[in-house]
Amino acid sequence: MLLRTDTFRDLDRLTQQVFGTPARPSAMPLDAYRSGDRFVVEMDLPGMAPDAIDVTVEHDVLTVKATRIRHNENTQSLIEERPYGSFERRVFLADGLDTEHIAASYTDGVLRLELPVAEQAKARRIEINAGKAPVAIDA
Repeated sequence: MLLRTDTFRDLDRLTQQVFGTPARPSAMPLDAYRSGDRFVVEMDLPGMAPDAIDVTVEHDVLTVKATRIRHNENTQSLIEERPYGSFERRVFLADGLDTEHIAASYTDGVLRLELPVAEQAKARRIEINAGKAPVAIDA
């Protein structure tokens, strides 16, 4: 089998993998949205072993690190388009999230993190006293 290499195409592919493009972001694309009293972050990590993914939270910064290892070194690669190595993505969390109760799951190559809204940050109804002096509220 003959393979033709195109140096500029290979350089372009490497640049897209490292920096991403508007149409295809870097190696760990994510979606983040709110669903009720939870914020959800979903990251695409196809081909990663669950034990190769590390999720940490420190000072309202959520960090996801993952490693994809190459095939056996005794094999001869013909085409390599998937990125290998270590990847890291940080998400800065807003105040008002309960970082003590984050739930994480990994299904079909998608890492899903659910961050509950802290009780003190949830919306609550304030009673209005019509025609009366304001009532002191104990905190």
